[in-house]
Amino acid sequence: MSTGGVDAILSRIERRLVIRRLLVFAGLGVAALTAYFGTGFLGGRPVPDIVRFAQFDFFVAEFVKYLAPNFVDFTRLTQQEGIGGWLAVWVSVTNPSTIVETALSLRSSLLVSSVVITLSIGIVGTILGFPLALFFGVLGSERVTPFPFNFLFRGVMSTIRAIPALVWVFIFAALVPLSPLTAMLAVATDTIGNLGRLFTDELEEIQEGPIEAIRSTGASRGQVINFGMLSQVSSSFVAWTLYILEINTRIAVSLGVVGAGGLGQYIQTNLNLFNSFRAGAGLITLLFLVLSIELLSSRLRARLRPEEDEGRGVVDVLRDLADPDRWLGRVERS
Repeated sequence: MSTGGVDAILSRIERRLVIRRLLVFAGLGVAALTAYFGTGFLGGRPVPDIVRFAQFDFFVAEFVKYLAPNFVDFTRLTQQEGIGGWLAVWVSVTNPSTIVETALSLRSSLLVSSVVITLSIGIVGTILGFPLALFFGVLGSERVTPFPFNFLFRGVMSTIRAIPALVWVFIFAALVPLSPLTAMLAVATDTIGNLGRLFTDELEEIQEGPIEAIRSTGASRGQVINFGMLSQVSSSFVAWTLYILEINTRIAVSLGVVGAGGLGQYIQTNLNLFNSFRAGAGLITLLFLVLSIELLSSRLRARLRPEEDEGRGVVDVLRDLADPDRWLGRVERS
C-alpha cells in the first residue's frame, strides 16, 4: 500500500476519533442540562440552593452526632439499666441470654428485636413468594409454554413488578392492619414478580442438547421440564433467590420507615423524636446488617456458579453449601 493510502486511512481514523469525542462531550452536556433543568422542574432550585452553604455547619454538627451512637436500646437489659454508648453492646454480648430474650420479645423499640423483625420479614417473605415465582417463572418461558400463552404469566409478573413494595404494603394494609405481617405479604408479592422474571430469563438461555436427550428417552412433558430444563438452571435459581433475599432485607427496612415495624421503624421513630444518638445507633446497626447479609449472600452465590454445578439437582447444590472445603477453595475445579 502506498504512503498516500496509509495517510488516508490514518486521516479517516483520526476523524472518527474526533467525532466520537465530540459525541461523548455532547452527550455529557445534554445529561448535565437535563439534570439541571429537571431539578428545577421537579420543585428544587438550581445549584446554589442545593449546596446551602449557610446550613453546612449545622449539617456537619448533626452528622457528627451519628458518629457517637447511643446503644441504650440494644437489648432489654441495657434499656432497663440505662447502659448506653458502645458499652451497651459489650454488656449484651457478654450476656447472651439477654440477646435471646430481646430477640424473642419482638419489640420495635429494641434494636435486637428490630433486627429480628426485619430479617423475618425478608426471609419469610422470600420463602412465601418463591413457589409462585417458580410457577410463573417457569410457565412464563416460551420453552415451556408456547407463544402467546406464556405472556399471560409474564403479564402477571409484569403487573406485580409495576407496583413497588412500598405500595403493596398499603394495599395489604386495607386487609391487615399495618404491621410486620403486612410488610411480609408485600415482600412476598414483590418476590413473585422480581424472582419469577429472573427465572424466566434463565430458562430462555438453556441449551437444547439435554432437553433433546431427555425427550428421546420417551419422557413425559413434566420429566422433560424437570430433568432437561430445570436441572440446567438449578444452581442459578438458588443463586438468584439468595440475591432477591438480599434485596428483600433492604426492602423490609424501607417498609419499616412507614410504620410496618423493624429496624426502619426504630430509626424513623427516633428521628421524629430528635433522638440523634439513638437514631445513629440504628443506622450503624443497619449498616452492619446490610453488609453482613451482602457478604454472606455473595459468598453463597460464588459457591453456586453455574460452571461449578452445571446439570446438578437443587438438593445436591444445597448440600454442597455445607462443605467447608468448597468455602475455603480446596476443591479442584474440573
